[in-house]
Formats: sequence, C-alpha cells, structure tokens
Amino acid sequence: MSRTLKYLTRKMKTVLPTILALVLSVGAIAQRAKMKEDREAIKSMCGCFEVTFNFAETFNHSTDSLYKPSKTKVDKGLEWAELVTDEDDKISIQHLLQVGNPADPHIVKHWRQDWLYENTDLYSYNADNTWTYKKLPADQVKGQWTQKVFQVDDSPRYEGSSTWVHVDGKSFWENTSDAPLPRREYTTRSDYNLTVRGNRHEVTDYGWLHDQDNKKVIREAGKEDIILAQEKGYNTYVKVDDSRCAAAAAWWKSNGDKWAMVRAKWDDVYGRNQNLTLEEKVDNKVLYKYLFDDEYNQEEEIEEVIESFVKK
Repeated sequence: MSRTLKYLTRKMKTVLPTILALVLSVGAIAQRAKMKEDREAIKSMCGCFEVTFNFAETFNHSTDSLYKPSKTKVDKGLEWAELVTDEDDKISIQHLLQVGNPADPHIVKHWRQDWLYENTDLYSYNADNTWTYKKLPADQVKGQWTQKVFQVDDSPRYEGSSTWVHVDGKSFWENTSDAPLPRREYTTRSDYNLTVRGNRHEVTDYGWLHDQDNKKVIREAGKEDIILAQEKGYNTYVKVDDSRCAAAAAWWKSNGDKWAMVRAKWDDVYGRNQNLTLEEKVDNKVLYKYLFDDEYNQEEEIEEVIESFVKK
C-alpha cells in the first residue's frame, strides 16, 4: 500500500466518526424540533371552546328494505379541556362539558384523550366490550404519537398510533381505529356492534377540528365484517376566552384528586398487558353511575368497583 493510500486510510478512520457524530447530532436536533411542534399542536386542544357536534349517516349498505338510518344529530355546548399531564412523552387532556344556566352551570365529566410518544402498548377494540392487547415493534411507532381515548369513567374506548404532520401551514394527525358504538348510537341502535373510526385532528385558525369518516360494522367471530352504513362526523372546537369555562375549571380543581385515583386504578389494569373484557353492568348498574356518585371517593372502594367490572 502506498504512503498516500495509507495516509488517506488513517485520515478516513479519524474523520468518519466525526461525520457520523455530526449526522446523528443533526438528526437528533431535527427530531427534537419535530417533537416540540407535535406537542404544541396537541396542547393547542386545551382551553375553553364552543363545540358543535355534527353527525350524519351518509351511505346505507343494508340489504334490509326496512332499514332506517340514524337521524342527523347536531349538538352544541361549551367544553373545557384541562391539561392533566404534561410530560415530554405524555400529554393527557380531560374534557368537561359545561351546560345549563350560564349563571349556575352543570358540569359533566366528558371524554379524556392521552397522547403517548413512540408508545408500543396498544389496546385494540374487538366488539362485545373486549379489547385485544397488542405489543407493537418499536420501529413501527418511531416518531409517532398514540392517541388513547377513554370513556367518561376512564374505561377504554379506542386507540391508534400515527404521525403528526406539519405541512403547508397545516398541523394534523390521522388514524383509523376500531371502537365501541358512541352513546348517541348504542342507546338507540342494536343492529351493529362496532364502529371503524377514521379520525382526523387538525389545528385550525379558530381552534381545532375533529373530522371523522366512520363505518358502522357488524362483526361476528369467524366471519368477515359487514359494513352496515357509513357516517360523517364534523366536530368544531372554536376557542373562546378561558373565563367562560371558569365553572368547569373550578369543578376539576375540586374533583381532580378523585379522578386521579380512578386513573391510577385503570393504569394498573392496563399495565397487566393482556386482553381486556369489561362487564356492561354490575348489580344492574353501569360503571360511570358508581363513579359519578359522590359517595365513591375513597381509593379502596374506587379500586374495588372498577375491578368488579373486569372479567377474569
């Protein structure tokens, strides 16, 4: 080997680690910047909003000539979205509805959404009040956020992992997940047992938008899914001054400790990392009616009643 070649070889051995370190450093900086942008988009869903919920059945695939589509539903309300957890890789937002007389409003604990960065533990809904636990490979969720959506009693609804996209002045997250029927449907319909939810969360100049393209599905073990109908959901969250939701914010300050105990118990259940099936009722009573009762405020009784709904 010539002296020149030996020199170049030694030089490359010296320079390559520096170049590699520089590339990795630039990549890490870009990842942190992207993650910061993601977090800002998620946290922009916090605060006080005038909400309009719009749902309309769009396509009917039923073979039954007597099939009746769900009525178009439009509801409005004031909603407070409280930032419960704000960690680098986890953001938790609790939604509270503020309804009735503005001078003396009634507060309703609504849904909750948790956002987890590069999360590998997923509970996928599989009809009949059952969720299947899945362990995702780390490379599949790299750079992604899992949105975990919970019922009013903090029991599971649906989850999905996708990447936040920031392009052309837009910030949005899209995912399709299997989910239970929403309350507006399961109280009036029994001809299907699963919703395939196409979710898009987009930050807008007025607040944010929850855009949905849903399928109403009949799922039976050992058979192909049957799509009964399709539905459009278009829910707008228009940001207003936080003072308008002062009653909801005050309610959470008074009741947050109780719901922290509820979340802790559910975290224990989810942390078992196994398939989960829940009873619909215990002693002819649904779970939220137990937990919404002010008499259930001690950790032991909260844990006991939640555990009673977990099928062994």
